Amino acid sequence: MPLFKPQRTELSKPTVSTPAWVWAAYALLWWMMAPFHLLRVFWRSRREPLYRLAWPERLAWGAHYQKPWNNAHSLIWIHAVSLGETRALPPLLAQLRQQWPQYRLLITSTTATGRQAASALLQPGDVACWLPMDMAGAMRRLMRRWQPVMGLLMETEIWPQLMRAAQQHGVPMVLVNARLSERSLRKGRRFQSLLQPAMAALRLTLAQTQADAERLRMAGAEPVQVCGNLKFDVAIAPALQALGQSWRQSLHRAAPERVVWMAASWREEEEDMLLHTWRTLPEPRPLLLWVPRHPQRFDAIAQKIQAQGWSVVRRSHWSTSPPPADAQADVWLGDSIGEMPAYYTLAQWAILGGSFAPLGGQNLIEAIACGCPVLMGPHTFNFEEAAQLALTAGVALRANNLADGLSALCAEQNAHRLAVDIASMFERCQAFAQAHAGAAGRMVAHLATIPHTPA
Repeated sequence: MPLFKPQRTELSKPTVSTPAWVWAAYALLWWMMAPFHLLRVFWRSRREPLYRLAWPERLAWGAHYQKPWNNAHSLIWIHAVSLGETRALPPLLAQLRQQWPQYRLLITSTTATGRQAASALLQPGDVACWLPMDMAGAMRRLMRRWQPVMGLLMETEIWPQLMRAAQQHGVPMVLVNARLSERSLRKGRRFQSLLQPAMAALRLTLAQTQADAERLRMAGAEPVQVCGNLKFDVAIAPALQALGQSWRQSLHRAAPERVVWMAASWREEEEDMLLHTWRTLPEPRPLLLWVPRHPQRFDAIAQKIQAQGWSVVRRSHWSTSPPPADAQADVWLGDSIGEMPAYYTLAQWAILGGSFAPLGGQNLIEAIACGCPVLMGPHTFNFEEAAQLALTAGVALRANNLADGLSALCAEQNAHRLAVDIASMFERCQAFAQAHAGAAGRMVAHLATIPHTPA
């Protein structure tokens, strides 16, 4: 069956209304949580200062919420919670600007890395700001002050008060690039009286896969269309690929036999597993390129590596390319933001973070689009269809645990198959990414059918 063929499946879904006492309890919970949430944001700002920016926006207050244009213009609002969702936006933004050039864009974020990435996507007249906490007053202020003609929520970001305020202000809301794992569906049923009406309030849901579409219908979304994954559409910046190639060339000149395996977007829960398993590899070990999922972990990971007695050099200490002496280090720490394509271009294999602990995995599409095959663990439920497609295409391997996976890569390396096959692997990776592109165009075609969508 073609990946993007829309196919209706009749599934029973409960019809749930939200009692007044549930709304009251939800509101009270947020009022109780708000001071602690703000304290947490302040605490995170100690390592990521961007969290201190525009504090009033957390409650939809302040001058930052004034429109930077006159009332003759309106906007389309896109919410991309964090860095991963924001990095998938460029092809969709390009299609929106082409379809409706008269409208400005508002991009809201929740994390500092997402906010930074969103700011880089703005054109004159566009705005980036924080999404406020899901409190009734804050969400009403959000709608009144920006008055979007349409709101697009990326992937999974459904909030009850947000959806309620959008309904009250007549703003059609669409869940785009939508995904929902079986685990998330089960968890959502615990809060069915709030989440099912929120899902039902969506004007349209544009799912990544047919399996996602079926689960989204069961959660209360209707209508649902399958459009594919925006991350297949993201163009890799040539400058970043050139940077990664220059790093690889520098390494090859200094240490011609050395290969690079990249721990891609590894999370705190997996750090000790990686350190322990890496120590069991036979000498000489590959160069470990470690790129953490969260920037606030950079210093702690460097300390952990040094505590193992290993040498570590940090990307932030280079001007452009690594000096020859760094080729002998045990670990290179990718402590920069926005250079993932360069890291993937440097590496011969990407070891997928979040997949060796039960965390659901990470986006593997970007690695493959850069020509870097992927080793993943058993836990890829957040990207299951993309993972299965990559396995079928021969651009990924799956292992039951990290030790088995690294052993398989060592076997490939010892048999010299990796070096011989690198050119054909690169071609297979790029062909795989190109074969599944086009989601952004399909999504905008569906958005154009929504009543009151800009014409």
